[in-house]
Amino acid sequence: MGVYLDYQATSPMPESVLEVYVSALAGVGNPSSIHQAGQRQRALVEEARERIARVVGCEPIEIVFTSGGTEAINTALKGAVWAAQRLRGRDTPTTLVSTRAEHHATLDALEWLDEHEGTEIAWVPVDSEGVMDLDSLEVIVHDHPATLVTTLLANNEVGSLQPVAEIARISAEAGVPVHVDAVAALGYVPLSFSDLQVAAMSISAHKVGGPVGVGALVLSRHAPEFTALVHGGDQQRVRAGTLDAPGALAFAEAVELRERLRLDSVSVLQQRRDDLLGHLTSAVPDIVVRGSLDARLPGNLHITVPGCEGDVLLYLLDQEGIQVSTGSACQAGIPEPSHVVLAMGLDEATARGALRFSVGYHTSADDIATVASIFPQVVERARGAGMAAGH
Repeated sequence: MGVYLDYQATSPMPESVLEVYVSALAGVGNPSSIHQAGQRQRALVEEARERIARVVGCEPIEIVFTSGGTEAINTALKGAVWAAQRLRGRDTPTTLVSTRAEHHATLDALEWLDEHEGTEIAWVPVDSEGVMDLDSLEVIVHDHPATLVTTLLANNEVGSLQPVAEIARISAEAGVPVHVDAVAALGYVPLSFSDLQVAAMSISAHKVGGPVGVGALVLSRHAPEFTALVHGGDQQRVRAGTLDAPGALAFAEAVELRERLRLDSVSVLQQRRDDLLGHLTSAVPDIVVRGSLDARLPGNLHITVPGCEGDVLLYLLDQEGIQVSTGSACQAGIPEPSHVVLAMGLDEATARGALRFSVGYHTSADDIATVASIFPQVVERARGAGMAAGH
């Protein structure tokens, strides 16, 4: 695999999680069936709920299993709008409050709601570190009859932690529920849904070494009613469909393992990240770290490299066996600047030079040394290639 430094995109599945997953896949029975085989599968699902709930600080009944973080986010956003329309009429004005620095799962869902449901999107600015501006939020939620506020717990690109407690307090004072995208934060920072005092929270299994295609929407028992995104049965609150017992169980195993690693090794993870930063800045002094230096994910290192295209850096590093991310979207083969960096107030040339290293709990000192030895020559070659706009 070379040196894998893209843990925020997905994490490798540990052997212990794989064993649990494969063993559970051998089982038979629909968890909604009332015969013994079905009830054994149902027991696995309920066990998974309890185990995940203990880690994320919620009640088991509040966990709604989904196909991943994207479905969970879409369920929260679209479900809130549709519920408001069902309650007060199809022509009821709806407003969702968010920032332009969110994950595309949120941004694309907001765009869809704007286009298809006429939902107004009230944009809260972020500061130069990608953190939501609380003064602006307060003005917006008090001036708009908002349906929902949605925010990241930690920015998936630049790693900045958001002031969710304050966001929740300000929103609650205006009578507006809050959804939190905690996909990037799970397994890296302490997480307690009940302490956050929000209505809903999205998480995903593969980010913590679980299976792809499994996630959850944590939906408070006291939250306003959301309309389901998927219909076809009453298997769960706000979601229909046969429950994936093996996936849920593997998710629980992965979450517990990652929580143990967080408690035991988060300082080592942060030190590896800081060592990498020290090596890179020593070799290429003009790189700039983006995002908060004080309140950020412990394994996240997001930089911009002047005079370089992030995509070129990514390809050159990949040729050397080093996997990282740019965080930018690519439409029809044309590189686009990072929307997060643009939202932070930087220009397109700077945003196109974005590169994200995400260190994992199993990243070694040798891995860091390998990247440090290769990075200067990669930057030199990338600068020789020039920028896409000809600069």
